[in-house]
Amino acid sequence: MRLTQEDQYIKELQLRKDHIHSWNTFPFNLPVIKNLKKLLFHPNVTYIVGENGMGKSTLLEGIAIALGFNPEGGTKNFNFSSFDSHSNLDQFLRIAKGPYLPNDSFFFRAESFYNVASNIEEMDASSFGGSRIIDSFGGTSLHEQSHGESFFAAFTNRFRGQGLYILDEPEAALSPLRQLSMLARIHELVNQGSQFIISTHSPILMAYPDAVIIQLTKDGMEKQRLEDTEHYKVMKQFFDDKDRLLHHLFQG
Repeated sequence: MRLTQEDQYIKELQLRKDHIHSWNTFPFNLPVIKNLKKLLFHPNVTYIVGENGMGKSTLLEGIAIALGFNPEGGTKNFNFSSFDSHSNLDQFLRIAKGPYLPNDSFFFRAESFYNVASNIEEMDASSFGGSRIIDSFGGTSLHEQSHGESFFAAFTNRFRGQGLYILDEPEAALSPLRQLSMLARIHELVNQGSQFIISTHSPILMAYPDAVIIQLTKDGMEKQRLEDTEHYKVMKQFFDDKDRLLHHLFQG
């Protein structure tokens, strides 16, 4: 059953501006943080999009850590650290939660999923009996699969429904066909009472209809239709008139 505004897991985010001592240091010098007033989450899917450097990953990281996830990803039970590089944004976020807790949750970061896979192997190697963690990811070592296959193993096997899933650029290793399959998987999980927050550059992934798209710019954030995002416009221009675009690109 789909979540509604009454029973979604997280409802909104605000910045505790009164606790910030300087706007000239990272991450508070990012446009999205400087101009952050209130971010309302969609009950089903919220997309965070924008150009590189706008602060998408930093924002998602802050949300995830504030909710109790490991900075490098995984479930809330993962507590490893390969390289301590996350900001302290989580300490300045106020997140309003709904009346119910999710039964499942996962923070997926494309750039550090390799570290999650390694930690799974370490924990399974040191466990004494009991079920293996890798079994919940399909049973095959994530390191023995391509990046795209290992990503999709998490989406199809580990995500169980009635969950809160925070995904940072999940399309990074997915072909266009796999991205369409990912959309279908999102739809299945939404119908099973799940809520997603997704940072992405992919117009394919942004196409889910029961969603809100928040585009980050140097002036802050604004809701956008898919067709009005820069990602969609650039790709449409490329496919509509590739030769003309390439001519101007190479001449420039």
